[in-house]
Amino acid sequence: MPRVLITGTSSGFGLSIAVELARAGWTVLATMRDTSKRNELDRAVQAAGVTRNVSVSQLDVTDPLSIDRALAELDITAGGLDAVVHNAGVAVGGAFEDLDEASIRRIMDVNYFGVLALTKRLLPVFRAQRRGRIVIISSESAFAGQPGNSPYCASKWAVEGWAESLAYEVEHFGIEIILVEPGPYRTSIWKNSQRVLPNDSAYRPLLKHLEVTVEAYVAKAAGDPVDVGKAVARVLSARRPHFRNPVGPTAKFQHFARGKLPTRVLRKILGGFLGLQKVRW
Repeated sequence: MPRVLITGTSSGFGLSIAVELARAGWTVLATMRDTSKRNELDRAVQAAGVTRNVSVSQLDVTDPLSIDRALAELDITAGGLDAVVHNAGVAVGGAFEDLDEASIRRIMDVNYFGVLALTKRLLPVFRAQRRGRIVIISSESAFAGQPGNSPYCASKWAVEGWAESLAYEVEHFGIEIILVEPGPYRTSIWKNSQRVLPNDSAYRPLLKHLEVTVEAYVAKAAGDPVDVGKAVARVLSARRPHFRNPVGPTAKFQHFARGKLPTRVLRKILGGFLGLQKVRW
């Protein structure tokens, strides 16, 4: 059975990806920063009847010692690895001027530097095998900026630029880089992410409007994370997967529009979609 390591599997995309790959016959090395939060994954794995295919380990992508311990525990070097799915991610909602430096750095540490750190540790394994797939769960946020979400967008733009560059360096070794770019889905990131909204913020009218508008859209139209799990299963089974793989209608539109429409036009479209003209400053 092929082996895959997945980060951030306690809920949301990571959980769905773990279950779908286990169903597809993969040996899933499911990891999470806090293993006390594994109950939801355990229930989903049991319900799917794939408990034998899934193991759970602690791994914090921002902690080099945690990465070393996890890879040693999972015997990655001796046991081999066919793929890694970088899913761990965090976000903070708020106007850039209102955000503290620690929050911004945390987003970059998890969403960008964490992907780099784990990949660097796995590349020697993939090179020795002359094969391996590196799947990165990016976002439609990598296609265009979003108000109240600038550090998260920056982290996704950064990881995509790095991934596109890395692809040149590793293709000779049979290593493939794959981006999966979901639009809005019903995951815990919406309710668990910190929202910074000071009473004296100059941006308060905009942020209050976005809070209501985005929550209403997510409640009405956000997709099931299972879709993303199935998308990852598809790209890992494909003989020649696409480099970029948008998932969901808004992600597919933005993927199409990227590079085809001027930024000013895209801003107007997104502003209209979010109803920004209704904000009363």
